[in-house]
Amino acid sequence: MKHYLIAGFGGVLAGALFTTQIAGPLVAQEAGKNASVYEQLELFGNVFERVRSDYVEAPEDKKLIEAAINGMLTSLDPHSSFLAASDYEDMQTQTRGSFGGLGIEVSQEDGLVKVVSPIDETPAALAGVESGDFITHVNGESLMGLTLDDAVEMMRGPVGSEITVTILRVGEKEPFDLTMTRDTIKLTVVKTRIEGRSVVLRVSTFNDETYDTLKAELNKAVKQAGGIDKVTGFVLDLRNNPGGLLNQAISVSDAFLDAGEIVSTRGRKAEESERWNAEPGDLAQGKPMVVLINGGSASASEIVTGALQDHRRAIVVGEKSFGKGSVQTVMPVTSDSAIRLTTARYYTPSGRSIQSLGIQPDILVAQPPRPAATEEDGDEPRSQSNFGRSEADLRGALNNDSVSEDEKDQMRQEADEVEATAKLREEDYQLAYAVDILKGLAAVDFEADQVRKSAKPANTGEGSGGQDAGAANGNG
Repeated sequence: MKHYLIAGFGGVLAGALFTTQIAGPLVAQEAGKNASVYEQLELFGNVFERVRSDYVEAPEDKKLIEAAINGMLTSLDPHSSFLAASDYEDMQTQTRGSFGGLGIEVSQEDGLVKVVSPIDETPAALAGVESGDFITHVNGESLMGLTLDDAVEMMRGPVGSEITVTILRVGEKEPFDLTMTRDTIKLTVVKTRIEGRSVVLRVSTFNDETYDTLKAELNKAVKQAGGIDKVTGFVLDLRNNPGGLLNQAISVSDAFLDAGEIVSTRGRKAEESERWNAEPGDLAQGKPMVVLINGGSASASEIVTGALQDHRRAIVVGEKSFGKGSVQTVMPVTSDSAIRLTTARYYTPSGRSIQSLGIQPDILVAQPPRPAATEEDGDEPRSQSNFGRSEADLRGALNNDSVSEDEKDQMRQEADEVEATAKLREEDYQLAYAVDILKGLAAVDFEADQVRKSAKPANTGEGSGGQDAGAANGNG
């Protein structure tokens, strides 16, 4: 017993000595840091008073302080900022799906305002604004040197009013102007269409309505297609989707995953790291998937893409995504204002951070530029030949009586689908490519299924082994 008491007492003595030797300098160091902070705050106070008393015009104290706070936050990264009362209200409105403006998501790069993505069917999209464009002037006034919030403020205005923005676009020799009319932006978060036997889910943003709308639209499209057995696969179109709410990105990812990690966030403190996992249930019922992305796919879009790509749940097609791998938290600081602060980086299931790197598609497919209009566009296309080019066109060709009328109808339907996809290439080459992938996967799966059904065991013992091997191949 005495032995334990001595050991304990010795530990106390050692701890006391260590504290005396180390804690002293640490306390002094901390006191030094605090003194330095107080000096800097005193400097801020002195500058604030000098501006108040000596500036050529009497400034408004509230605006000065808000500008100082915003300057502190924007110096950290492009996504941290102060949200004054009007900005805070606008942000809350946007997450609910309706707001006024041009319909573009912007960021700042080297002092220039850069378009992350135009939102579908908004004034900006209809006027021809593209992801990657730089906006240099608004109504002839330069945006150079302004903060991002100030630049956005210049683009705002009454609904119905005209605005002209000057665009600098890579590949264009000179800047050019685009004129548009401000409007109330009502986001259609999910739109569906059926191409052949593929269901296309176009998700334009991640707000409060995204997951519920996606689920309802998917079920409606499957029913319209004649049931899940008639669907070859799903295209999740996230092009020009600037992101939005993290919880909605998690829900959409979970909608197509049965298990496994979706995303993790790691902040400054290890204990604040979080991880989200998928729960059983797949809205697509295991059907093949293709995710479409481009340079306008950012943030929440990249979370969904990364999760589906890492789990090999979907083939990613298109162009490299934007590369915003940070998480912002909105923290109210007064009853009507808040700060938006970058608090963490997010990581895909494989542990990769895509901050500033983006997500590389599995298959790189660029959207070809639209051909320039010419005077000959109205002319009728010239056929290479008007003569028949198949056996059926030959005079006296034999009929094929072995094919029933139902089979002929099926063949005609398949031919129409192929022709429709070929026509789609002129409208949207990337989407047509995605639909073709799903057709190919469906064809391969059909062939494999036919092989499995036609395989017959030579005897009872080998048959059992053969069935096991077939099941393994099917799952793989």
